[in-house]
Amino acid sequence: MGRTRENKATVIADLKESLSEAQLAVVFDYQGLSVAEITELRNRLRPTGSVCKVTKNTLMRIAVEEDENWQPMTEFLSGTNAFMLVKDDIGGAIRAFQSFKKDTKKTEFRGGVMQGKALTEEQVKAIADLPSKEELIAQIAGAINSIATKLAVGINEVPSSIARGINEVPGSLGRAVHAVSQQEE
Repeated sequence: MGRTRENKATVIADLKESLSEAQLAVVFDYQGLSVAEITELRNRLRPTGSVCKVTKNTLMRIAVEEDENWQPMTEFLSGTNAFMLVKDDIGGAIRAFQSFKKDTKKTEFRGGVMQGKALTEEQVKAIADLPSKEELIAQIAGAINSIATKLAVGINEVPSSIARGINEVPGSLGRAVHAVSQQEE
């Protein structure tokens, strides 16, 4: 039994909502994957805040035709496609997909779309290799902390140097007196 018009409208609305929350969409051929393997991929993607949708190309085409950010996806809509919609952790989601692809050897990357641009597999991998938001924040915090540490050490060194110099004066004076007395003898 086919889908009703209302059911199709619900699916399209759900796709539009998922796309509105996504930063990146990846289209891949899922032919040959079992339901268990698709479920495994979904389980791998869940911790990254991503979803894997299997839907008809026609329904996805209708969902993306009004949104210029996702229109480049239409060039990938042929054959048996699944759609990975990445919301939060782009790098983690791409690594999870690549790991799944390597394990199953059944999926074929068709293309990706991000910010209105079609992406190749190499471009998507390059995006995955970028540091995450948390890693960038940690790097910036570390740089700021090192500046403060170096400043504190420098400021602390000024009185320490003065104290060492003052402490050295009696010793130097004693050596000078001793040297002068040695010369007189």
